Amino acid sequence: MEFIRPEIREAIVRWRETLIGVALALFGTYWTVTQQGILAVLGTIFVMLGVVLAFAGIQRARFRRGTDGPGVVQVTERMVSYFGPLDGGSVSIDALVEVELDPTSKPVCWVLTQPGTPPLNIPVTAQNADILFDVFASLDGIRTENMLNILSRHPSQRVVIWNSPPRRLH
Repeated sequence: MEFIRPEIREAIVRWRETLIGVALALFGTYWTVTQQGILAVLGTIFVMLGVVLAFAGIQRARFRRGTDGPGVVQVTERMVSYFGPLDGGSVSIDALVEVELDPTSKPVCWVLTQPGTPPLNIPVTAQNADILFDVFASLDGIRTENMLNILSRHPSQRVVIWNSPPRRLH
């Protein structure tokens, strides 16, 4: 892909799920209109899958901020690990009590808080930081659209994205 300008390549990579979803929906629409019987039904299914994939792709693209920042993010067995040039650490997804966005740090960081350990700061542009979208989406009660809006607004101070709901004792 050396013949494609770097900024266009980055846009394609950022919006890849959306582009695939749109292509699938267009292909399904073509089959729905031009075919009969089972192929028309299959085309309708392709349209629905394409729309869902495009919607999810738009959310993921809004979350991605690049991969040119310091460090690498890894998620293994419900543990988020960050390996940075100067610091790093791990937090358990199940033990998280708070997720914040800190736009005052350079670069902008996600701040993951777990009781008993120092907060884990992960640059939004770290390599593989886009996998945090799935981690955050799995948190009980998170409002994904709110998170994406805050991320795109570029706030001037630290913003709480999610707090752990109160836990009841049995």
